[in-house]
Amino acid sequence: MRVLVTGGTGFVGSHAVSALRRTGHRVRLLVRDPSKIQRVLEVRGIEVDDYAIGDMADAQAVRTALKGCDAVLHAAATLYGGKEIYTANVQGARNVLGIACELGFDPILFISTVGAMFPPAGERFAVDDPIRGLETTYGRSKAESERFARELQARGAPLVTLYPAGVFGPDDPGPGESTRGLRDGIRFGWPITAGGVSIVDVRDLAEIIAAALETGCGPRRFMAGGHFASWSELADLCDALTGRRALRFPMPTSLLRGIGRLLDAAKRIVPFDYPITHEAAEMMTRFVPCDSRATVEQLGVRFRPTAETLSDTIRWLYEAGEISAKIAGRIANDRDDRHLAS
Repeated sequence: MRVLVTGGTGFVGSHAVSALRRTGHRVRLLVRDPSKIQRVLEVRGIEVDDYAIGDMADAQAVRTALKGCDAVLHAAATLYGGKEIYTANVQGARNVLGIACELGFDPILFISTVGAMFPPAGERFAVDDPIRGLETTYGRSKAESERFARELQARGAPLVTLYPAGVFGPDDPGPGESTRGLRDGIRFGWPITAGGVSIVDVRDLAEIIAAALETGCGPRRFMAGGHFASWSELADLCDALTGRRALRFPMPTSLLRGIGRLLDAAKRIVPFDYPITHEAAEMMTRFVPCDSRATVEQLGVRFRPTAETLSDTIRWLYEAGEISAKIAGRIANDRDDRHLAS
């Protein structure tokens, strides 16, 4: 089938485009900047010759892009900026999901987030947990978008919602918050506190997206939580992969959240790139595992080992110049040895 993909030049979207093409689907992108197709996709050998130029918040542009397609994957979201984030993300979801329903598309895939249900209602995140939403403009926008998606599902729309946790893996054009968090953890050290992180490989998430692209199945929801690791477990695993020991900073949850608030205030005065915020600290210290059993059983996609995901992410960070050979350690040496051998 022909699938319109929004966010196709982003981290999740670009891997999804690759997976959709591998499984025989034709892909059309809705993009604001067509030059990103070459910078993000074509350099990785992902050919895209069908695209529409427009913004997801522009209803007419969305309607035009959907013409001639059979299904849609809405993976686009605006992460940074001011109050316009809320308008763009909510209006984008209403346009893409709403117009696709109006046109009778089946299926309609929506990349939501576990964060729309944060803080967790129990010991595990589940697909039917109540919508809560984070404090930031982005968090509130994703919660409102999730609310709209559930309204459509309640009416019987064939809308499939996917809930990724922390997405890691190679070829992150951002890089995004998860990738930057891993980068800075192995560079500067790890805060050892309560909670942890659920790690899903972006390539596994892409396979889940491709597997969920089935007609006639009605409304469905799937968790894409991968494997859970505490912060000490994550630090130990990264040490084992790189062959070098990163620093540890044991700290109470209240201290980490306080540091996040201070960094938020500092960034408003002098913007700088560091992934710890008060909201990030809340998620770091209160995150729980995700119940992804239905994803594995119904879609047949198994999550690869966390060590493989982290190793490939660290290797890509080194190859992309985000970390030095010293920081990548054994992974850089293995990569350079293979390069010399070839």
